[in-house]
Amino acid sequence: MYEYAIAWDWLTFAVRWLHVITAIAWIGSSFYFVALDLGLKKRADLPPGAFGEEWQVHGGGFYQIQKYLVAPANMPDHLVWFKWESYVTWLSGFGMLCLVYYAGADLYMIDPNVLDISKPVAIAISLGSIVLGWITYNVICKTPFGNDNTRLMVALYFILVAVAWGYSHLFTGRAAFLHLGAFTATIMSANVFFIIIPNQKIVVADLLAGRKADPKYGKIAKQRSTHNNYLTLPVLFLMLSNHYPLAFGTQFNWIIASLVFLMGVTIRHYFNTRHANAGNPTWTWLVTVLLFIAIMWLSTVPKVLTGQSDDARISAIQQPFISAQAFSRVRDTVMGRCSMCHAKEPGWEGIIAPPKGVVLDTDRDIAAHAREIYLQAGRSHAMPPANVTQISAEERRLLVSWYESAITREEIQ
Repeated sequence: MYEYAIAWDWLTFAVRWLHVITAIAWIGSSFYFVALDLGLKKRADLPPGAFGEEWQVHGGGFYQIQKYLVAPANMPDHLVWFKWESYVTWLSGFGMLCLVYYAGADLYMIDPNVLDISKPVAIAISLGSIVLGWITYNVICKTPFGNDNTRLMVALYFILVAVAWGYSHLFTGRAAFLHLGAFTATIMSANVFFIIIPNQKIVVADLLAGRKADPKYGKIAKQRSTHNNYLTLPVLFLMLSNHYPLAFGTQFNWIIASLVFLMGVTIRHYFNTRHANAGNPTWTWLVTVLLFIAIMWLSTVPKVLTGQSDDARISAIQQPFISAQAFSRVRDTVMGRCSMCHAKEPGWEGIIAPPKGVVLDTDRDIAAHAREIYLQAGRSHAMPPANVTQISAEERRLLVSWYESAITREEIQ
């Protein structure tokens, strides 16, 4: 039923909202504790076992915070664990992956000109790569190679570059960026779930049992937390990139993603250094700007012709919309009201790439985006923005009738 499209859209909105809320909580607490940890001061009269302390002011009050590398002599009755922010962020993010990319794999994941695969195969590649990514990363961290954190992070960077290249040869540009973000975010959340929290629980259990806690568990957790700290900003970029086709919809999108990871390092290095009172490395901002300029340039490099046709086969999902009786009128409406922006080479002044990467140049394109046209320009007045192309109420009713009749006819058949 066509009501399904409306309910599904609201469901994705709700899950996206939850994802944003929990991500804010996770990233906020992560950045706070990294800054706190780097800013700790040592003084002679600290309690036994205390590593350092910091005084902070917020909300009209003063806070005296002390850090113990293992634990105080007497464990408190109540400990606050910062873990659910990470878990729910990952779960809601995976929910978005299922609702948008797995359910709409024909549109959002599979590009026959990149790799002509079926929907089940695309989903299997997605899930397998994410799981394999965590296993590979975790194994490398636990080998002697992982004892040198700088060496490990350099290796991790080149692994991410290889993954970015690989995804760009498997999925659409949008899905490639989204999966690279999911790949990285899974490593981060798995670090919390499988390493950081369990190690802390081992320490707490030893202390409660009267045993001396092994500091190695804290060292391991610290290493994984550092990785998470440097990966956070690139993940945010990748997750937001689906709104900006100049980032994902270019031939060199995997190089763009690789440079984004470097920008994450330069930005976090600046703040980490400042929080540690170890200097003021303003040079990192120059490097960041230069990297961003390189990204802007790469996004405009003309695509090298591959000899592949841009016309893919019309799927069984698209056929009902093309064969609908009103399709010729719908095509005229879309071409006249939408395709001046939603084209491979937009004709609207100031727009150099189709918004969100949505192209409505052909019958196949219009059929593939039938649901979005129905919701954005039929059921709502979101498109065109400010109705700049003067789409009429009658044309909007035409779009609604076209979509709903095609859906209804398909259900009957």
